[in-house]
Amino acid sequence: MSMKEEFKAFIMKGNVIDLAVAVVVGGAFGKIVTAFVDGIVMPLVTYVLPANIKWEEWVLGKFRIGAVLGATINFLIIALVIFLVLVKFLGKFINKKGEAPPAPSTRECPACLEQVPLKATRCKHCTSQL
Repeated sequence: MSMKEEFKAFIMKGNVIDLAVAVVVGGAFGKIVTAFVDGIVMPLVTYVLPANIKWEEWVLGKFRIGAVLGATINFLIIALVIFLVLVKFLGKFINKKGEAPPAPSTRECPACLEQVPLKATRCKHCTSQL
């Protein structure tokens, strides 16, 4: 197989195309999240933090502690927004359409209240007949 054919086969794999689509969609989604944080969340944060303190300009010798602190706070806020929107909000919609939970594989022993397999005829904890 020639180098050209190998490269074509590599590019046409589903994983590469899926990754390319994910990067493009992720970049676009990143812009939405950034706009949401900058336009809605950060103005709400200014009500909590005093506006006259320039904490992002704090330095300790030559180290710009405020810049690191600012980037860390921005990251945590963006991560929180993504968690709330994707995991909590959209997760409710996805779970409603999802499959039913699997059937239980154990039951409770009436004598000792321990969990035993459904097919068991005797409890392994108290040896009572089920």
